[in-house]
Amino acid sequence: MTLRPLLPLAAATLALTACGSDPSSDAAAAVKVRATDYAFLDLPNRVASGTTFELSNTSDREAHELVAVRLPDDEERSIAQLVALPPEEFAPFMTEVRTVIVAGPRSDGTAVVGDGALDEPGRYALICIIPTGADPDEYMTKAATSEGPPDIAGGPPHIAKGMFAEITVDG
Repeated sequence: MTLRPLLPLAAATLALTACGSDPSSDAAAAVKVRATDYAFLDLPNRVASGTTFELSNTSDREAHELVAVRLPDDEERSIAQLVALPPEEFAPFMTEVRTVIVAGPRSDGTAVVGDGALDEPGRYALICIIPTGADPDEYMTKAATSEGPPDIAGGPPHIAKGMFAEITVDG
């Protein structure tokens, strides 16, 4: 699956949308997620509304991102089923991006959309759409100044290699 055609759409929508855990725990506490090639680690199944996410990249060679996309309330398919859709069918979900955190290799992440918090209850897809093999320094430089995902050379996006997860935010 290739999501490369989604990058221009995601760039436009990101510019418009800057905005296992016990859900009864302190909402102000941060969830520290580790990104590796190609998975999110230490990610709970549920969190309380207002939980802030932090990203730490353990990869030696790839930049990673945590893109949190709120799924429609009536959407019943799993994230695995959704990312298997053709790009033109997955693209409409990108209008609901709530936060994006990017991290270079062996680095802690920086929020480039939103502040890392998920304030609205619901189901979220967490994805990484950075192209495989993209130059991490070039990606991080462009991510700091672009109005959406940087257009950078590379292979299929990390989501195509399995870098996606689901999380539920409780009210």
